Amino acid sequence: MSENLRNETRDRTEKEREEDDETLRCPECGGHLETDTEHGETVCSDCGLVVESDEIDRGPEWRAFDSREKDEKSRVGAPTTEMMHDKGLSTNIGWQDKDAYGRSLSSRQREKMQRLRTWNERFRTRDSKERNLKQALGEIDRMASALGLPENVRETASVIYRRALDEDLLPGRSIEGVATASLYAAARQAGTPRSLDEIDAVSRVEKDEIARTYRYVVRELSLEIQPADPESYVPRFASDLGLSDEAEMRARGLLKTAKERGVHSGKSPVGLAAAAVYAAALLTNEKVTQNEVSEVANISEVTIRNRYHELLDAEEDVAMP
Repeated sequence: MSENLRNETRDRTEKEREEDDETLRCPECGGHLETDTEHGETVCSDCGLVVESDEIDRGPEWRAFDSREKDEKSRVGAPTTEMMHDKGLSTNIGWQDKDAYGRSLSSRQREKMQRLRTWNERFRTRDSKERNLKQALGEIDRMASALGLPENVRETASVIYRRALDEDLLPGRSIEGVATASLYAAARQAGTPRSLDEIDAVSRVEKDEIARTYRYVVRELSLEIQPADPESYVPRFASDLGLSDEAEMRARGLLKTAKERGVHSGKSPVGLAAAAVYAAALLTNEKVTQNEVSEVANISEVTIRNRYHELLDAEEDVAMP
Protein backbone atom coordinates (compact mmCIF):
# COMPACT_ATOMS: atom_id res chain seq x y z
CA MET A 1 0.00 0.00 0.00
CA SER A 2 2.78 2.38 0.94
CA GLU A 3 4.65 1.48 -2.29
CA ASN A 4 1.62 2.47 -4.39
CA LEU A 5 1.34 5.74 -2.49
CA ARG A 6 5.00 6.57 -3.15
CA ASN A 7 4.56 5.80 -6.87
CA GLU A 8 1.49 8.04 -7.09
CA THR A 9 3.34 10.86 -5.33
CA ARG A 10 6.32 10.49 -7.67
CA ASP A 11 4.08 10.49 -10.76
CA ARG A 12 2.25 13.59 -9.53
CA THR A 13 5.54 15.42 -8.87
CA GLU A 14 6.90 14.55 -12.33
CA LYS A 15 3.66 15.72 -13.94
CA GLU A 16 3.80 19.06 -12.11
CA ARG A 17 7.44 19.50 -13.12
CA GLU A 18 6.57 18.84 -16.77
CA GLU A 19 3.72 21.39 -16.59
CA ASP A 20 6.12 23.99 -15.13
CA ASP A 21 8.63 23.27 -17.91
CA GLU A 22 5.92 23.75 -20.52
CA THR A 23 4.98 27.17 -19.10
CA LEU A 24 8.65 28.22 -19.35
CA ARG A 25 8.98 27.05 -22.97
CA CYS A 26 7.96 28.83 -26.16
CA PRO A 27 4.83 27.25 -27.70
CA GLU A 28 6.26 27.76 -31.22
CA CYS A 29 9.90 26.67 -31.03
CA GLY A 30 10.25 25.36 -27.48
CA GLY A 31 12.81 28.04 -26.65
CA HIS A 32 13.39 29.64 -23.26
CA LEU A 33 11.00 32.41 -22.19
CA GLU A 34 12.21 35.65 -20.61
CA THR A 35 10.29 38.45 -18.89
CA ASP A 36 10.82 41.98 -20.19
CA THR A 37 9.89 44.11 -17.16
CA GLU A 38 10.44 47.39 -19.02
CA HIS A 39 7.73 46.64 -21.62
CA GLY A 40 5.63 44.24 -19.52
CA GLU A 41 6.03 41.32 -21.91
CA THR A 42 7.07 37.66 -21.86
CA VAL A 43 9.26 36.97 -24.92
CA CYS A 44 10.97 33.89 -26.38
CA SER A 45 14.72 34.44 -26.33
CA ASP A 46 15.17 32.21 -29.45
CA CYS A 47 12.47 33.20 -31.95
CA GLY A 48 11.31 36.50 -30.39
CA LEU A 49 7.65 35.45 -30.09
CA VAL A 50 5.71 37.63 -27.63
CA VAL A 51 3.87 35.05 -25.54
CA GLU A 52 2.22 37.51 -23.13
CA SER A 53 1.85 41.28 -23.13
CA ASP A 54 0.42 44.03 -20.91
CA GLU A 55 1.54 42.26 -17.76
CA ILE A 56 0.81 43.86 -14.43
CA ASP A 57 3.86 45.60 -12.97
CA ARG A 58 3.70 44.89 -9.25
CA GLY A 59 6.77 47.00 -8.44
CA PRO A 60 6.87 50.69 -7.42
CA GLU A 61 6.27 53.45 -9.93
CA TRP A 62 9.53 55.19 -8.96
CA ARG A 63 13.10 54.31 -9.88
CA ALA A 64 16.08 54.07 -7.55
CA PHE A 65 19.74 53.92 -8.54
CA ASP A 66 21.25 52.84 -5.21
CA SER A 67 20.16 51.22 -1.95
CA ARG A 68 20.02 54.54 -0.07
CA GLU A 69 17.71 56.12 -2.62
CA LYS A 70 15.56 52.99 -2.57
CA ASP A 71 15.18 53.19 1.22
CA GLU A 72 14.31 56.90 1.04
CA LYS A 73 11.60 56.39 -1.58
CA SER A 74 10.13 53.25 -0.09
CA ARG A 75 6.61 53.78 1.26
CA VAL A 76 6.11 51.01 3.77
CA GLY A 77 5.46 53.18 6.80
CA ALA A 78 7.70 55.19 9.07
CA PRO A 79 11.08 53.64 9.95
CA THR A 80 11.55 52.15 13.39
CA THR A 81 13.34 54.38 15.86
CA GLU A 82 14.89 53.86 19.26
CA MET A 83 13.66 57.30 20.33
CA MET A 84 10.14 56.00 21.00
CA HIS A 85 9.35 53.46 23.69
CA ASP A 86 7.50 51.23 21.19
CA LYS A 87 10.06 51.98 18.41
CA GLY A 88 7.35 53.76 16.43
CA LEU A 89 5.41 50.59 15.63
CA SER A 90 2.12 51.51 17.32
CA THR A 91 -0.65 53.84 16.20
CA ASN A 92 -0.47 57.51 17.06
CA ILE A 93 -3.70 59.56 17.03
CA GLY A 94 -3.02 63.21 16.27
CA TRP A 95 -4.26 66.04 18.46
CA GLN A 96 -5.95 67.95 15.61
CA ASP A 97 -9.75 67.57 15.74
CA LYS A 98 -10.09 67.52 11.95
CA ASP A 99 -10.99 64.90 9.36
CA ALA A 100 -8.98 63.83 6.29
CA TYR A 101 -10.28 66.86 4.34
CA GLY A 102 -9.28 69.38 7.01
CA ARG A 103 -12.83 69.97 8.21
CA SER A 104 -13.47 70.42 11.93
CA LEU A 105 -15.14 67.56 13.75
CA SER A 106 -18.48 67.91 15.49
CA SER A 107 -18.65 67.99 19.29
CA ARG A 108 -19.80 64.36 19.43
CA GLN A 109 -16.92 63.25 17.18
CA ARG A 110 -14.40 65.28 19.24
CA GLU A 111 -15.51 63.52 22.40
CA LYS A 112 -15.17 60.17 20.65
CA MET A 113 -11.66 60.99 19.41
CA GLN A 114 -10.62 62.10 22.90
CA ARG A 115 -11.78 58.77 24.35
CA LEU A 116 -9.86 56.97 21.59
CA ARG A 117 -6.69 58.95 22.40
CA THR A 118 -7.03 58.06 26.08
CA TRP A 119 -7.42 54.36 25.41
CA ASN A 120 -4.69 54.44 22.79
CA GLU A 121 -2.23 55.87 25.33
CA ARG A 122 -3.23 53.22 27.86
CA PHE A 123 -2.64 50.43 25.37
CA ARG A 124 0.71 51.88 24.21
CA THR A 125 2.13 51.80 27.76
CA ARG A 126 0.91 48.52 29.15
CA ASP A 127 3.50 47.92 31.87
CA SER A 128 5.92 49.81 34.11
CA LYS A 129 8.90 49.27 31.81
CA GLU A 130 7.15 50.94 28.87
CA ARG A 131 6.01 53.83 31.09
CA ASN A 132 9.60 54.19 32.29
CA LEU A 133 10.90 54.24 28.72
CA LYS A 134 8.27 56.72 27.58
CA GLN A 135 9.20 59.17 30.33
CA ALA A 136 12.97 58.76 29.86
CA LEU A 137 12.97 59.00 26.05
CA GLY A 138 10.77 62.08 26.23
CA GLU A 139 13.27 63.63 28.62
CA ILE A 140 16.18 62.77 26.29
CA ASP A 141 14.36 64.35 23.34
CA ARG A 142 13.61 67.51 25.34
CA MET A 143 17.20 67.99 26.49
CA ALA A 144 18.66 67.17 23.07
CA SER A 145 16.40 69.77 21.45
CA ALA A 146 17.46 72.39 23.98
CA LEU A 147 21.15 71.59 23.36
CA GLY A 148 20.79 71.45 19.57
CA LEU A 149 22.06 67.87 19.33
CA PRO A 150 21.49 65.93 16.07
CA GLU A 151 19.20 62.93 15.67
CA ASN A 152 22.01 60.35 15.70
CA VAL A 153 22.97 61.49 19.23
CA ARG A 154 19.36 61.08 20.38
CA GLU A 155 19.24 57.58 18.89
CA THR A 156 22.50 56.62 20.63
CA ALA A 157 21.30 58.06 23.95
CA SER A 158 18.06 56.07 23.64
CA VAL A 159 20.03 52.85 23.01
CA ILE A 160 22.27 53.53 26.04
CA TYR A 161 19.23 54.11 28.26
CA ARG A 162 17.55 50.92 27.01
CA ARG A 163 20.72 48.98 27.83
CA ALA A 164 20.81 50.50 31.32
CA LEU A 165 17.17 49.50 31.82
CA ASP A 166 17.79 45.95 30.60
CA GLU A 167 20.89 45.64 32.83
CA ASP A 168 18.78 46.72 35.83
CA LEU A 169 20.91 49.80 36.57
CA LEU A 170 18.02 52.08 37.53
CA PRO A 171 17.15 50.93 41.09
CA GLY A 172 18.32 53.64 43.49
CA ARG A 173 18.66 56.21 40.70
CA SER A 174 16.20 58.62 39.13
CA ILE A 175 14.90 58.19 35.58
CA GLU A 176 15.94 61.77 34.77
CA GLY A 177 19.45 61.16 36.11
CA VAL A 178 20.10 58.07 33.97
CA ALA A 179 18.51 59.75 30.93
CA THR A 180 20.77 62.79 31.34
CA ALA A 181 23.85 60.61 31.79
CA SER A 182 22.92 58.64 28.65
CA LEU A 183 22.63 61.83 26.61
CA TYR A 184 25.94 63.15 27.97
CA ALA A 185 27.69 59.90 27.04
CA ALA A 186 26.06 59.75 23.58
CA ALA A 187 27.13 63.32 22.77
CA ARG A 188 30.74 62.52 23.65
CA GLN A 189 30.66 59.29 21.66
CA ALA A 190 29.35 61.10 18.56
CA GLY A 191 32.08 63.75 18.68
CA THR A 192 29.61 66.56 19.47
CA PRO A 193 30.25 66.90 23.22
CA ARG A 194 28.51 69.30 25.55
CA SER A 195 30.06 70.44 28.80
CA LEU A 196 28.68 69.25 32.10
CA ASP A 197 27.53 72.79 32.86
CA GLU A 198 25.55 72.91 29.60
CA ILE A 199 23.97 69.54 30.37
CA ASP A 200 23.17 70.70 33.91
CA ALA A 201 21.44 73.82 32.57
CA VAL A 202 18.75 71.77 30.75
CA SER A 203 18.53 68.82 33.15
CA ARG A 204 16.11 68.37 36.03
CA VAL A 205 18.74 66.80 38.33
CA GLU A 206 21.76 68.22 40.12
CA LYS A 207 25.19 68.42 38.52
CA ASP A 208 26.78 66.07 41.07
CA GLU A 209 24.13 63.41 40.40
CA ILE A 210 24.70 63.69 36.63
CA ALA A 211 28.45 63.17 37.02
CA ARG A 212 28.02 60.30 39.47
CA THR A 213 25.40 58.53 37.33
CA TYR A 214 27.46 59.07 34.17
CA ARG A 215 30.52 57.36 35.68
CA TYR A 216 28.35 54.49 36.91
CA VAL A 217 26.62 53.94 33.54
CA VAL A 218 29.90 54.10 31.59
CA ARG A 219 31.54 51.61 33.96
CA GLU A 220 28.67 49.13 34.12
CA LEU A 221 27.93 49.16 30.36
CA SER A 222 31.65 49.22 29.40
CA LEU A 223 31.15 52.18 27.08
CA GLU A 224 34.22 53.24 25.13
CA ILE A 225 34.34 57.02 25.42
CA GLN A 226 37.46 58.95 24.56
CA PRO A 227 38.36 62.18 26.38
CA ALA A 228 36.67 65.19 24.82
CA ASP A 229 38.75 66.87 22.12
CA PRO A 230 38.93 70.68 22.54
CA GLU A 231 38.72 71.09 18.75
CA SER A 232 35.21 69.59 18.73
CA TYR A 233 33.93 72.64 20.65
CA VAL A 234 35.51 75.23 18.32
CA PRO A 235 32.94 75.18 15.43
CA ARG A 236 30.00 75.75 17.80
CA PHE A 237 31.73 78.54 19.74
CA ALA A 238 32.89 80.25 16.56
CA SER A 239 29.41 80.01 15.04
CA ASP A 240 27.69 81.42 18.13
CA LEU A 241 30.15 84.34 18.21
CA GLY A 242 29.81 85.01 14.49
CA LEU A 243 33.52 84.53 13.75
CA SER A 244 34.99 83.95 10.30
CA ASP A 245 36.35 80.69 8.92
CA GLU A 246 39.83 82.15 9.20
CA ALA A 247 39.40 82.64 12.95
CA GLU A 248 38.09 79.11 13.34
CA MET A 249 41.06 77.67 11.44
CA ARG A 250 43.43 79.77 13.56
CA ALA A 251 41.81 78.43 16.75
CA ARG A 252 42.27 74.87 15.54
CA GLY A 253 45.92 75.61 14.81
CA LEU A 254 46.46 76.96 18.33
CA LEU A 255 44.94 73.83 19.84
CA LYS A 256 47.05 71.52 17.66
CA THR A 257 50.19 73.35 18.78
CA ALA A 258 49.05 73.06 22.41
CA LYS A 259 48.63 69.29 22.00
CA GLU A 260 52.10 68.96 20.50
CA ARG A 261 53.58 70.90 23.43
CA GLY A 262 51.53 68.97 26.01
CA VAL A 263 49.78 72.11 27.27
CA HIS A 264 46.34 70.47 27.09
CA SER A 265 47.19 67.78 29.64
CA GLY A 266 45.01 68.08 32.74
CA LYS A 267 43.13 71.11 31.38
CA SER A 268 39.42 71.44 30.74
CA PRO A 269 38.76 70.96 27.00
CA VAL A 270 35.99 73.58 27.15
CA GLY A 271 38.36 76.13 28.69
CA LEU A 272 41.04 75.43 26.09
CA ALA A 273 38.55 75.71 23.23
CA ALA A 274 37.13 78.99 24.57
CA ALA A 275 40.64 80.46 25.04
CA ALA A 276 41.68 79.33 21.54
CA VAL A 277 38.61 80.99 20.00
CA TYR A 278 39.29 84.22 21.90
CA ALA A 279 42.97 84.24 20.92
CA ALA A 280 42.15 83.47 17.29
CA ALA A 281 39.66 86.34 17.19
CA LEU A 282 42.34 88.75 18.42
CA LEU A 283 44.91 87.43 15.94
CA THR A 284 42.49 87.91 13.03
CA ASN A 285 41.40 91.39 14.25
CA GLU A 286 37.82 90.37 15.01
CA LYS A 287 36.14 92.11 17.91
CA VAL A 288 35.19 89.62 20.60
CA THR A 289 35.31 90.24 24.36
CA GLN A 290 36.19 87.74 27.05
CA ASN A 291 32.71 88.23 28.50
CA GLU A 292 31.06 87.20 25.20
CA VAL A 293 33.23 84.09 24.95
CA SER A 294 32.53 83.32 28.61
CA GLU A 295 28.76 83.42 28.05
CA VAL A 296 28.92 81.23 24.93
CA ALA A 297 31.24 78.63 26.48
CA ASN A 298 29.65 78.86 29.94
CA ILE A 299 33.05 79.19 31.60
CA SER A 300 34.67 81.89 33.73
CA GLU A 301 36.71 84.74 32.28
CA VAL A 302 39.59 83.86 34.64
CA THR A 303 39.90 80.43 33.01
CA ILE A 304 39.86 82.00 29.55
CA ARG A 305 42.66 84.45 30.50
CA ASN A 306 44.83 81.70 32.00
CA ARG A 307 44.43 79.32 29.06
CA TYR A 308 44.79 82.20 26.59
CA HIS A 309 48.29 83.07 27.83
CA GLU A 310 49.31 79.38 27.85
CA LEU A 311 48.20 78.92 24.23
CA LEU A 312 50.06 82.01 23.04
CA ASP A 313 53.21 80.99 24.93
CA ALA A 314 53.12 77.56 23.26
CA GLU A 315 52.67 79.23 19.86
CA GLU A 316 55.64 81.51 20.49
CA ASP A 317 57.87 78.58 21.58
CA VAL A 318 57.16 76.80 18.30
CA ALA A 319 57.77 79.95 16.26
CA MET A 320 61.17 80.58 17.88
CA PRO A 321 64.14 79.11 15.91
